Amino acid sequence: MRLLERLLGAAGPGSVDPGEYRDPDPHRSAVVRQAAALLLSYPDPALLQRLGPVRDALAEVGAGVGPAEPLLTWLTARPLHEVQAEYVQEFDLSRRHSLHLTYWTDGDTRRRGEALAAFKEVYRAAGCVLDDAELPDYLPLVLEFAARVDAESGYDMLQRYRPSLELLRLALQEDELPHSGVLALVCSTLPGPSPEDRNAVQAMAGYGPPTESVGLDPADPRLLPFTPTSGGSEHARR
Repeated sequence: MRLLERLLGAAGPGSVDPGEYRDPDPHRSAVVRQAAALLLSYPDPALLQRLGPVRDALAEVGAGVGPAEPLLTWLTARPLHEVQAEYVQEFDLSRRHSLHLTYWTDGDTRRRGEALAAFKEVYRAAGCVLDDAELPDYLPLVLEFAARVDAESGYDMLQRYRPSLELLRLALQEDELPHSGVLALVCSTLPGPSPEDRNAVQAMAGYGPPTESVGLDPADPRLLPFTPTSGGSEHARR
């Protein structure tokens, strides 16, 4: 992902009329989401070179560097190959910290395909063509889309999957991973306070996340409730 080139610049081509999109601070939200997209991605040398601009950008929009500081330190305190190995272990090999939003709502069930298709339709409607390198519900990709391409549809996707974000935040917090602060920043760009625990998230969404959902029936109550959509948002269906 090409991030930070326009982190504090003018709104991109997908921006919407502020009268229609009622984010109290859309510029702050865009910077937070774009910075989080970068910080939650696979760490590589290019990421390390951008940590300074990330820190400066967050401070400039008043987001506060505090929540991101543990992750910034985690990324630089050891040799990069050790950081990469831990990242793979925590985010690629462990489902407990999945960065794929639909995993928390649909698990590995048949209905997940419909949810992924809805993400793709939103991207297509905004003129984005994705390769097959990552699933369309990959959180850094969704965050970059919301920050750089289409603020309204990006907001809709993040808000629809708010329970996924909060469950991921809580899992990271419980396992004492520094990424939890960045998730907290992302959630701060959405309406209302974050739930304090899983019970509160379940009250928000209706049910808890799947613990081991391979082969579960789509109606299994361990999955978060799912509302089928034809295109993810009203903007995407136009």
